[in-house]
Amino acid sequence: MREGGKYAGDERPRLALLAHAGEFPNVFVDLEQDVPVRLDVRGGLIRSRHDFNGCPQDLDNLFAVLSAAGDVPKVAFTPAGPDEALRAFDLLRQTPGMALAMGEAGVLSRVVAKKFGAFGTFAALSAGEGSAPGQPTIEEFKTLYRWDSIGPRTAVYGVIGHPIAHSMSPAIHNAAFAAASVDAVYVPLLTPPGAGPFNRFMDALRERPWLDWRGLSVTIPHKENALAYIGAARCDELAVRIGAVNTITISPEGDLRGDNTDYPAAIDALCAAMGIARAGLSGRSVAVLGAGGAARAIVAALRHYGARVAILNRTVRRAELLAEEFGCTAGPLGAAIGGEAEIVINCTSIGMRPNTGECPVTSIPESTKVVFDTIYNPIETQLLARARRAGCATVTGVDMFVNQAVAQFEIWTKGIAPRGVMRNVVVRRLTHTTGH
Repeated sequence: MREGGKYAGDERPRLALLAHAGEFPNVFVDLEQDVPVRLDVRGGLIRSRHDFNGCPQDLDNLFAVLSAAGDVPKVAFTPAGPDEALRAFDLLRQTPGMALAMGEAGVLSRVVAKKFGAFGTFAALSAGEGSAPGQPTIEEFKTLYRWDSIGPRTAVYGVIGHPIAHSMSPAIHNAAFAAASVDAVYVPLLTPPGAGPFNRFMDALRERPWLDWRGLSVTIPHKENALAYIGAARCDELAVRIGAVNTITISPEGDLRGDNTDYPAAIDALCAAMGIARAGLSGRSVAVLGAGGAARAIVAALRHYGARVAILNRTVRRAELLAEEFGCTAGPLGAAIGGEAEIVINCTSIGMRPNTGECPVTSIPESTKVVFDTIYNPIETQLLARARRAGCATVTGVDMFVNQAVAQFEIWTKGIAPRGVMRNVVVRRLTHTTGH
């Protein structure tokens, strides 16, 4: 109980039971560090320490003490962020055993442990039934993270953000690595908001080149932090203008590169629906609904390729500020879209699950030929359903999401992404989640 166990009985019968278990060959007995007895076991003795309150300052010394006291040392601690979780690998490189960071921020330590020859890891039999926080299920280890394929040469990638639990990026990228026979694994990295936590993780990565960490997807709220950390000189020009980086590439020498794959993902999805090249956007009239981060990336790209853009937002002043920066017009997000917009792009969250009955507009302008909704859950929003009934071409948020992941894969691997596999993963997961 004192280290998170569920046994509520007396200590003497517990130790007697462990001693009996030790009589069997090929059985490992786990005994906590503070139990002042040594069991004679035929299999092996694991000496362990669990800290549910934080990361022990004397972690290295503690692991050495546990190693001297048994056949297998085991330490489980609670990291403040993924930067502390990386300390588990420092231990495993020196002494074979088990070093696990608990909680959502420590998932990477459980998955990547096999790369460093860990004695083992812990998995939950089913969702919500783990023996400690942050344990993926056996199925997730075997299928999502491809545990059996992880080895010393496996490259590591991840998605950094807050929140991160429901991100589809691990599923889409791990499936892509498998389909393309790339020796790599992709993990979630829950990182608290703020430049401080982001910078600490990046510093911790760069201090450990032996991790073979080759790239990061960056999501809310760290896209601006990523640009600041990498520096404008090492980021693509439009990413700098947008003020956000969603893709980090780390060379074997430790050099960093920042890109934004959100804007080309959106623009290419739009152009594909219209049957034009990016240059064909020049002079087109576009109404962009919303003035947040997604709108900013899309507006920057549209203006870069010469489109005429009107930004419509509930808070008109925010639309005006964005419009002033990129040379657009601005107005309120009302019941209808005025003007002669040929293209309508929704960058708001109106219509996103669970509020699937909502729509940012009451009607589609007669001038509109294409409607693009950046929301991907549900796949067809009320806005897209209305556009389809009005005879417009439609672009879904799934198209944009898959495009940005494809671009990331190709930046990192220099190979051709298995687009069909990646799209199927997204659609399958969305269908499973919604039951449709």
